[in-house]
Amino acid sequence: MEDTASNNTKKKTKKNQTPEAKFHSDLTLCSKNKDLHAAISLYDTATSQQQQQQHTRLNQSHFNSLLYLCSNSVTDPLLKTLALSYGFRIYDHMLSLNIKPNEASITAVARLAAAKGDGDYAFELVKSMRDYGIAPRLRTYDPALMCFCENLEVEKAYEVEEHMGVMGVNVEEPELAALLKVSAETGKGERVYGYLHKLRNMVRSVGESTMKAIEDWFCNVNGREVGEVNWEVGRVEEAVLKNGGGWHGLGWIGKGDWVVKRANVDSAGRCGGCGEQLACVDIDDAETERFAQSVAALALEREVKANFSEFQDWLEKRADFEFIVDGANIGLYQQNFADGGFSVSQLDAVVKELYNQSGNKWPLVVLHNKRLRALMENPSQRKVVEEWMDKGVLYTTPTGSNDDWYWLYAAVKAKILLVTNDEMRDHIFELLGSSFFLKWKERHQVRYTFVKGNLKVQMPPPYSSVIQESKRGSWHVPVAGNSSDCDESLRTWLCITRPSACEAFDEVPVKAETSENGHCISNIDSINPYKSESVTRGNGLHNSLHSSQFSDDKAASLTGKRKERSPSHLQPPHTPN
Repeated sequence: MEDTASNNTKKKTKKNQTPEAKFHSDLTLCSKNKDLHAAISLYDTATSQQQQQQHTRLNQSHFNSLLYLCSNSVTDPLLKTLALSYGFRIYDHMLSLNIKPNEASITAVARLAAAKGDGDYAFELVKSMRDYGIAPRLRTYDPALMCFCENLEVEKAYEVEEHMGVMGVNVEEPELAALLKVSAETGKGERVYGYLHKLRNMVRSVGESTMKAIEDWFCNVNGREVGEVNWEVGRVEEAVLKNGGGWHGLGWIGKGDWVVKRANVDSAGRCGGCGEQLACVDIDDAETERFAQSVAALALEREVKANFSEFQDWLEKRADFEFIVDGANIGLYQQNFADGGFSVSQLDAVVKELYNQSGNKWPLVVLHNKRLRALMENPSQRKVVEEWMDKGVLYTTPTGSNDDWYWLYAAVKAKILLVTNDEMRDHIFELLGSSFFLKWKERHQVRYTFVKGNLKVQMPPPYSSVIQESKRGSWHVPVAGNSSDCDESLRTWLCITRPSACEAFDEVPVKAETSENGHCISNIDSINPYKSESVTRGNGLHNSLHSSQFSDDKAASLTGKRKERSPSHLQPPHTPN
């Protein structure tokens, strides 16, 4: 009985539907089934009823559903003509009724215009959104941009990109790939260079279609023609160092053919295609300074200003450390058991290991004052703590402070390595944003573990799996989707080198061989041109030795012989008070 009553109610409701409600219901079903013919039949019926002054009033939602169906049907050759014809007619009808289009309306019609090959109209539609007070989105720009790129109307494509920038809409990988491709096909070498760097900034690895566009550029005649021979070696190296490694941004180096290979990179960062050592990429000097200022500004808002300012002054005079240590994180590691507490022995083991790793240079340990007082009350712990104090290892943060601000600021400002297992995901670090925080963490965070009481320190990876441009003008581009998180050596890379540039740098040609385990073996040690030199010590751990010295001698050009430069040395450590 209940089912019968329910069915009767539904039938009565359906019977009593207004023309608009019935039209909406039927149109929704057409959209769900992607049935363009049925939707157009509904539309024709509704418009004929309006002409007969019957009551099917179409609204914005109805028009948008119709436009969406039309724009989605243009990819079907059997429906394209019908979709285009009715799509534009429906949009004109919408405007004639003074129904204001929204972003979805404009996007659908822009797709129709692009399908017709009319990028100009698609772009005019985007620009008309200002009249309606509508903000465009990336998908609104895509039809015009892609249409111009496909039609090789390169200047118009650049105009769309510029308009996007003005409106605060950021391009993504597909748009950059399209712009790079059309620039390559029209011989715009400097634009190609710029888009490669935009990709480098935006993605860690590229998709197959982007890789193909990059590969095509370096293999065609336009790619062979770009570049300068008379680059100054010192200027290129200085730019690489200033930028944090992995790129110089000064333009194409060398002339002539490029050698393009698909290769793997071994666990040490050596390319199997050319033998070049890839860099562990850091944020650049400007980003580092902005990052340090952001940390300081937030800390000064939340800490006692005098306390944090005092630390800043102290660090300015004594910033000669290789490592800064999050003392609480290490002391409390795996101490969540009945008799657990702050482990001085764990922290001391880390301090001594870092001392050995950095060439007998003590790290800086940041510890809260409250924690220090508790340790000093225990005679056995007091002795170790006093040793740290005597060696100038310890900086204690004042009562009421958050020591996270102190060790983070010191690590960023002094450009040193931070020893902590803290993932830095809480609200404090969210305040900093993620634009370059993740890149900084990858380059500067040192992790650790204790296995049966034995310390294992994990230094930052020896290289970054990102697009890289070397001082010799070569490019290495990681491809997405063919590796796993546990084995980066399986990832495919585009290895792009220019023999003329390598010769100009007066370097011995690298002959890459493959060992039994598939890793690349080079017949020379590749010079790492970046801010940090990766050094492997006897225990197999990597240490980062910072060096920023340059020869004052006049830099040689790439066509001349490079002057020999004496190795840089670490300065003797300053001992904190």
